Amino acid sequence: MTRRFPPVWRLLVLAIALVMIAAACGSDDSGSDSSGSGGSDLSGTITVDGSSTVAPLTSTAAELFTSKNPGVQIPVGTSGTGGGFKKFCAGETDISDASRPIKEDDEFEAPACKKNGIKFEELQVANDGLSVVVNKDNTWAKCLTVEQLKKIWEPSSTVSNWNQVDSSFPDEALTLFGAGTSSGTFDYFTAAINGEEGASRTDYSATEDDNATVQGVAGSKGALGYFGLSYFEENQDTLKVVEIDGGDGCVKPTTATVQDGTYTPLSRPLFIYPTDKILATDYGLAFVEYYIDNSAEIAKKALFVPLTAEQQSESEAEIKSLAGTGSTSTT
Repeated sequence: MTRRFPPVWRLLVLAIALVMIAAACGSDDSGSDSSGSGGSDLSGTITVDGSSTVAPLTSTAAELFTSKNPGVQIPVGTSGTGGGFKKFCAGETDISDASRPIKEDDEFEAPACKKNGIKFEELQVANDGLSVVVNKDNTWAKCLTVEQLKKIWEPSSTVSNWNQVDSSFPDEALTLFGAGTSSGTFDYFTAAINGEEGASRTDYSATEDDNATVQGVAGSKGALGYFGLSYFEENQDTLKVVEIDGGDGCVKPTTATVQDGTYTPLSRPLFIYPTDKILATDYGLAFVEYYIDNSAEIAKKALFVPLTAEQQSESEAEIKSLAGTGSTSTT
């Protein structure tokens, strides 16, 4: 007996129906993401300003967070740490990026926040370290003191040869490469070495592209430059890093010496200061939680030194406390 099969169109209809049923079953997913941030249900605006050094970190955190939570807007400004605190304590921003702790004796910082009823939390999000680099053929500048770096980089400097830095150094022309004036790295380096943010000689190859500094230093035996430690680590086969003597002997910049603070003065902790008011919102607390929980990934993407395990635990514990008790802010 010959078996009869249904027409082809019936098979097509049956297949489409099965696909639709499977899709419907799969749609039971609530839409929340693994970050615990509530997914697309969150909405609101978090205004951030402050340190130009911390801005790349916060911008990276914001980009990652908003990709999961498109209803949340997080504009990030760069008024500098001091300028950011001034806005923050005037009630103009929700989070202040800072490359140093808030000042208790500055009328525009902690006293202004207290006067205006603005309560906040201090959370460390990463560590920052700068590396001073030289050409691979440089055999003499293994360690430089802060005083020697200042002699090279201060605004009035006319140093153009290595033997002007130290008489034991060879007669080799000194060519300089460094960060552009709009960079947080420039602000940090000049403050740490020359004692004043923005104070620097101008006759050097300034750039916002660290790769240009790599190429410049690699291409000249007498060259010297500076940029973030993470970028040196990516180019350590091309350049040499200089140890720095901040007063207690020569210290090589590494993740460990930046994290423990022994590499001075070119290492420091980086912070965010969220208000209690923004932490009282679901989207604000979710963003700060995400920032801390993913700080290692964020630091790596933004080319900074991550938190130590202890620093991470302290920030996570603070967030858990905030999440558990809620905000008491009246602002």
